[in-house]
Amino acid sequence: QVQLVESGGGLVQPGGSLSLSCAASGISFDTYSMGWYRQAPGKQRELVARILTRGSTNYADFAKGRFTISRDNAKNTVFLQMNSLKPEDTAVYYCNALKTWPTRFEYWGQGTQVTVSS
Repeated sequence: QVQLVESGGGLVQPGGSLSLSCAASGISFDTYSMGWYRQAPGKQRELVARILTRGSTNYADFAKGRFTISRDNAKNTVFLQMNSLKPEDTAVYYCNALKTWPTRFEYWGQGTQVTVSS
């Protein structure tokens, strides 16, 4: 049974920081690219950042310079460090695991709420 369990969300003031974690089980973690997505009320889910199996990363424009994605394959965990948070970063943040070869497999966590407000 595959599980992606996010943690670390919460309420933070503008300009503050949060660190999200996603612990994966039931998959060969080091063979999956891992990503963070977010969905704000009334908006579509969007990519925040992704880290590939060998560690290369890509970020949405809004995340560049503020957010950092990393992974610890020994702990089957992916992280998202978020700095300089803005009210528009308020959303539910979801962890994603993706493998496309030889067969596509994709899994989602249940999400963790991040609220940026004074």
